[in-house]
Amino acid sequence: MNTSKIKIALLLLVVMTIGFSFTTVDKITIKGSDTMVILAQKWAEVYMSKNPNTAIQVTGGGSGVGLSALINGSTDIATSSRPLKTSELEKIKGRYGTLGVEVACAKDGITIYLNKANGVDVLTLKQLGDIYSGKITNWKEVGGVDANIKLYGRENSSGTYVYFKDNVVKKDYALTCQTLPGTAAIVNAVKKDKNGIGYGGSAYDTGVKDCKIKKDANSPALVANEETIRNKTYPITRYLYMYLATKPTGANKKFIDWVLSPEGQKITSQVGYFPIK
Repeated sequence: MNTSKIKIALLLLVVMTIGFSFTTVDKITIKGSDTMVILAQKWAEVYMSKNPNTAIQVTGGGSGVGLSALINGSTDIATSSRPLKTSELEKIKGRYGTLGVEVACAKDGITIYLNKANGVDVLTLKQLGDIYSGKITNWKEVGGVDANIKLYGRENSSGTYVYFKDNVVKKDYALTCQTLPGTAAIVNAVKKDKNGIGYGGSAYDTGVKDCKIKKDANSPALVANEETIRNKTYPITRYLYMYLATKPTGANKKFIDWVLSPEGQKITSQVGYFPIK
């Protein structure tokens, strides 16, 4: 090969190398909370539109599923609507030698869904716990009609299931509670069942009535909104989290920094959740 052909070949190699460098795609996988799926998908959609060299895959399955995937290394970020359990923390420590990284990225007020035909508008936390533990079984016991209460809830891999059990029910769920695979399924069930009651994230309440909640009999009856979440008066307020096994770097860090920025937090409000500040 003569000198001119060698120069042309080298030039083509340089051009190809430059071209490949420009088409490198950063991939981020996010898995976990069904409560957070619509929020994480919206974050991913907007972020990718502004960063076309980043591809973000978002899937649900429940907080427990996402955290298991994080522990076994099959996802970069786990979304969770509850804090880590001690057992999960020990597994992260055992595999990665870290305590994991917790990022509080939004706030939510767990919303109690009622059918629009239900005459009950207000429940105390105690009444709510008694309903889901099976102590209260008829709507007439809380000021409604004489009809059996139909319970709808999440499966035990759900962070919302765990949080609601630990902070509201405070005992085992009633055996009559029908478990459904996602918050949207709970909302759809309550919409069709005039005696139904369900719980889930505040972003999913389309087509049902939000029940006002009282911390106790002498407290005001409140729904989850920006004011009651900000001043911490809504009784079932929680953080929503992203978890990583190790300190974020590169594309993961850039994405999380953007989520926590004013632009990312604005999307939180647009979806139906609440900013962390």
